[in-house]
Amino acid sequence: MRSVALVDLQVNGYHGVDFSDGQLTRDGFTEACERLLDAGTGAFLATLITTAPDVYEHNLPLIAEVIESGRFAGQLLGVHLEGPFLNPAEGAHGSHNPRWIVPPNIHRLDHLLDLADGCVRLLTIAADMPGAEDLARHARRRRVAVSLGHHLATPDDLARLHAAGAAALTHLGNGMPAMVDRHANPLFAGLDADGLSAMIITDGHHLPPPVIKTIVRTKGPARCIVVSDASPIAGLPPGRYRTLGNDVILEPSGRLYNPQTGYLVGSSATILDCMNHLASLNLLAGDELIAAAWTQPLALIGADPADVRPRCTVTYDEDNRRFLLDY
Repeated sequence: MRSVALVDLQVNGYHGVDFSDGQLTRDGFTEACERLLDAGTGAFLATLITTAPDVYEHNLPLIAEVIESGRFAGQLLGVHLEGPFLNPAEGAHGSHNPRWIVPPNIHRLDHLLDLADGCVRLLTIAADMPGAEDLARHARRRRVAVSLGHHLATPDDLARLHAAGAAALTHLGNGMPAMVDRHANPLFAGLDADGLSAMIITDGHHLPPPVIKTIVRTKGPARCIVVSDASPIAGLPPGRYRTLGNDVILEPSGRLYNPQTGYLVGSSATILDCMNHLASLNLLAGDELIAAAWTQPLALIGADPADVRPRCTVTYDEDNRRFLLDY
């Protein structure tokens, strides 16, 4: 058995702290990072979902200052901008507020990247919006990895965006309408896109086991990346909460959802929880599991494993198919 760090490219907040909250404070953000890192996450990207312009103006410089302080060097790897360049259609936008979704705009992207002082490592955009190709090319020129999601994309859309530099699909199987055409839909289009890695939320609620199996078998282990999509409610007890612009219920099972829409609102899981659920499905060998939350997410954002300095590592127990925290 060997110790590894689990890398999570999609963390929206933790233990009551919302990284997209306009009232975010430096103390609150650092406390959430501390708690997350103590809970088994080796390194991560702080994720901002689609939000109002003044929130970006406040939160991106604040997070960048914490990153540049070195307090979480090798642990807080940067920022994931999930939006605002998404598809505002019902179902496609998920828990993102369509009021703040905007069409692809290079000048707007430059402004967001500048606010974050070069700390944005990953950008999620909708593949089916006019101008998405130009936006992807520009993001790549600025050394930001591009993933595709919250869209109603066709295979042609995904092929164009892959040619423009996009490399992944954000939480494939989620961020799409509950009712879709049985053949022409974003999930099948994503499965068909051989050049795009699939980021998947394996918390036990976002994707049922047959869907996870289908994604893993179709994409292949080397093109699967596990993310938690942890919401600000992750780490809190069951109950009713207000988070990410939604009134939500966190059930004892861990399912976190908006009772009005029925849609999930992020997850209540950490990357360690997600990896243990995936391991329990017996779909991947130990080395394949480790790669899905270690080398493959780092490769997507162009990070060197040698630069990761986790405070908390895990060991994979082959006999019990479980990741154990190292103490």
